[in-house]
Amino acid sequence: MPDVATHTAPVSRETLDWVGMSRITLPLNVCQPGGQLQPVIAHLDIHVDIVNPEVKGIHMSRLYLLLNEFAAQEALTPASIQKLLQRVCDSHRGISEAAILKLSFEYPLQRPALKSDYTGWKPYPSSIEAIQKNDTFSLELSVSVPYSSTCPCSAALSRQLLQEAFRDDFADEELVSREQIEHWLRSERGSVATPHSQRSYAKLKVKIDPTAHDILPLLDLIDRTEHALQTPVQTAVKREDEQEFARLNGANMMFCEDAARRLKTAFNQAEAYLDFWIRVEHHESLHDHDAVAVVSKGVPSGYTPLLQR
Repeated sequence: MPDVATHTAPVSRETLDWVGMSRITLPLNVCQPGGQLQPVIAHLDIHVDIVNPEVKGIHMSRLYLLLNEFAAQEALTPASIQKLLQRVCDSHRGISEAAILKLSFEYPLQRPALKSDYTGWKPYPSSIEAIQKNDTFSLELSVSVPYSSTCPCSAALSRQLLQEAFRDDFADEELVSREQIEHWLRSERGSVATPHSQRSYAKLKVKIDPTAHDILPLLDLIDRTEHALQTPVQTAVKREDEQEFARLNGANMMFCEDAARRLKTAFNQAEAYLDFWIRVEHHESLHDHDAVAVVSKGVPSGYTPLLQR
């Protein structure tokens, strides 16, 4: 059968940066600490460059078959991804010098409740971008981590209203007993005003040294983020868990600037990450817009502080 891509000259003799396929859906396994495998459904983009201007096109079926074989035989690790991209480059020898793989998936983790013995599954949107060019291999990870943020300004305004309500309710009292105060605090008057809080997101992109990691450090990225912020979104909860969640929000009130600084400090202390870019979004309940802060590590020739990545 005729092969137009092989035997037909290109319209013009130009090189191309990337040619390939996007949104290929495959089942994959993520290798976790201890060697356990976590199945995910991933969407993949695979591309190669065309450095030979005499070549019309690439062998897309080769890329697809290599991905199919990878999904069936390998788990996602830095080494397996590099091996895959090297095979992709080898399959296009004389045509291409570089290959890029992007994949995205929901990374499910079973997370414990704050106080009770319950657990629940929480998905973390994650992505991987890997590039093999000549003898250089680079690997970047991205993850989105939800958390709760309570506004310090709103909390201060709420406390003022509580103070005024307490003063008005006990205006005729010379002395107020501890029992009266405790009863008042437990009544609806004790929450005459509450600060606003919102579901928020920390979106991280990090560059790692692939030779220094046996597995993809997605779990560390998520744990480090949630530990720095202290108010992770919950799964299964009983009343004692919800109460503890309220306590943590009260103890960790933060503007988006506070959240960004907490994360920058946490990841500056993590030498395993060569570079990082972080965007925090507080999806406000007060306003019909989001509050946003962006930080980056600031290494030479590293990530620039763009608003989006």
